Amino acid sequence: MDRNSVAWSGPMPAVTTPFHDDGRIDEAEFAANIDRLMKAGATGVVAGGCTGEFWALSHDERKRVFEVSKEAMAGRGTLIVGTGAVTVAETVALSRHAEKVGCDGALILPPYFVKLSDDEIYAHYADVNAAISLPVMLYNIPGNAVNALSPALVSRLAGLERVVAVKESSGDWNNYYGTYLAVHDRLRVFCGPSSIFGVPAVQLGADGCVDCFPNMWAPGGLDLYFAAKKGMDAEAAKLQALGRELTDLFTTGGRTLYPATKAAMDMLGFPGGGKPRAPLRSLTGEPLAGLKTELKRLGFL
Repeated sequence: MDRNSVAWSGPMPAVTTPFHDDGRIDEAEFAANIDRLMKAGATGVVAGGCTGEFWALSHDERKRVFEVSKEAMAGRGTLIVGTGAVTVAETVALSRHAEKVGCDGALILPPYFVKLSDDEIYAHYADVNAAISLPVMLYNIPGNAVNALSPALVSRLAGLERVVAVKESSGDWNNYYGTYLAVHDRLRVFCGPSSIFGVPAVQLGADGCVDCFPNMWAPGGLDLYFAAKKGMDAEAAKLQALGRELTDLFTTGGRTLYPATKAAMDMLGFPGGGKPRAPLRSLTGEPLAGLKTELKRLGFL
């Protein structure tokens, strides 16, 4: 397998996982959010990733997310689901379930918390690769996973049979650029923080974008990809500037990204918001009020 083994491309939002007040996954809201995003122009979705709060879900819940996502997509685009875990056995079990229910690919980050060498990271992926049949999208997000996939390591991992793509979410343009140059002829390269530099990434040749912001910013967060792809430079620049403002807004003033995303979805009346699961907490007080004020200033409310 390589980049030519799949047709993954375009803007594929990383969807939130909504919960009922008693903590159960709200499957109806989850499906409604996917439906809305696909109708807004998404080419697929990434479910059960960082935006989907995978770390706070049991393995049975993660598997259920895969199933509900498949049902909600109804064959309308690419479905990639987060199957990464600390151990090989867990990652394999989740990936096999994703394949069983008909998902298109597995988004796999390196083992997290414990600091590993590049050889240890490679061995983890190699062991997973040998035990599954689903195409794999590597996931570089060192700010969350601790372990980074450098351009050199991604190039090495590109030689594994199941690896067909990489989601580069380091937020570091130099690392993104280095990764693109190293593997774009072998892997499909997706820009993670498209709200920060999605336009130049697409202009460089990125196959697509995966970001949380389309959950509350659609079709604008999707059009960022299309405008850049079509050479609509003025529109692309305008959307990129707004994306950067949203990024700053959602990560400052006592706000963290995922609770702020869900709060914005609630304000806009979109499905899929609500409370995050602990250890995250819903926005209250000034962080919530400030979010509302700024969303009004930016024209969302």
